[in-house]
Amino acid sequence: MKISFLKAKRCRLERKWNCSHEERRGFQRDSAFSQSPHCFGISHGKIPAMMRNSWIQLSLAALLLPTFSSARTKAEVVSFPNGNITLQGVLYKPEGTGPFPAVVYNHGSAAGMLSSEAFEAIGPVYVGRGWVFFAPYRRGQGLSASAGPYIRDEINAAAKSSGIRAAAATMVRLLETDHLDDQLAALAWLRKQSFVQPDRIAVAGNSFGGVEAVLGAERAQYCAAIDAAGGAESWALAPELQALMIRAVRGSQTPIFFFQAENDHDLSPSRTLSKIMKEAGKPFELKFYPPFGNSPQDGHSFTWLGSFTWADDVFLFLEKYCRTN
Repeated sequence: MKISFLKAKRCRLERKWNCSHEERRGFQRDSAFSQSPHCFGISHGKIPAMMRNSWIQLSLAALLLPTFSSARTKAEVVSFPNGNITLQGVLYKPEGTGPFPAVVYNHGSAAGMLSSEAFEAIGPVYVGRGWVFFAPYRRGQGLSASAGPYIRDEINAAAKSSGIRAAAATMVRLLETDHLDDQLAALAWLRKQSFVQPDRIAVAGNSFGGVEAVLGAERAQYCAAIDAAGGAESWALAPELQALMIRAVRGSQTPIFFFQAENDHDLSPSRTLSKIMKEAGKPFELKFYPPFGNSPQDGHSFTWLGSFTWADDVFLFLEKYCRTN
């Protein structure tokens, strides 16, 4: 089910949208709209002032996003192979024939087509800076839903049958095997495109996608990596994830920019991984931005709703490490 971004904004601004159970469930992951008062039964007259300010901030952010959009930044749906399965993704390109620098953008764990809202927000930002933005859907999600099971369904099944440790082990196994393979297949496809400069491809991602960006930085020859809140929701509960990401940054030859809002779920991943890169003498940058909204989930959504704040820093980093030699 694809939930209209404009409809979601009306939920914020007018509080007249009666959210269904599935809509509430979907927005609870990788979305800024999980705290809608109407969805959770808070009447208009009883909304605390702090919450109202939070919703105003998020609503203004949402209203700013469409200003980047135009006919020339509409997404093109493309297909690419990974072994015996076919995956799909969305591609945003600047005008002209290029070749252009490009980014492989890894989505989070949002169910169904919800990640499309992030792509619609971020894709035009990259295009406006002269970059190709390629967002592959990994198996089980979005346009690649039929290519395999949904990762959260597999994690939840492991938790139900064998407990939290089994769930953490399942998450790590999938992120470093099937889902990393999907990312690398997307990279291989992108390198072959005539409109892309193959030596100027970066990787980025938010939440689970931030984890994927770090893993990709270890395995592939990207010019730079952007980890936006990778592992923030899972770090404390999954020592296996901590070990995986620590190993990846130690082995990475790719500069990594870590960023989060100060009110994200957990800042430990960015702090820990950047410290390890510093100790190893590897190039990195770390930045925590002021709180975004009022809740940890609002802070987590900063990775895609807050581009008007982080874009300059991200592109300075990309231009520093992805410039033509």
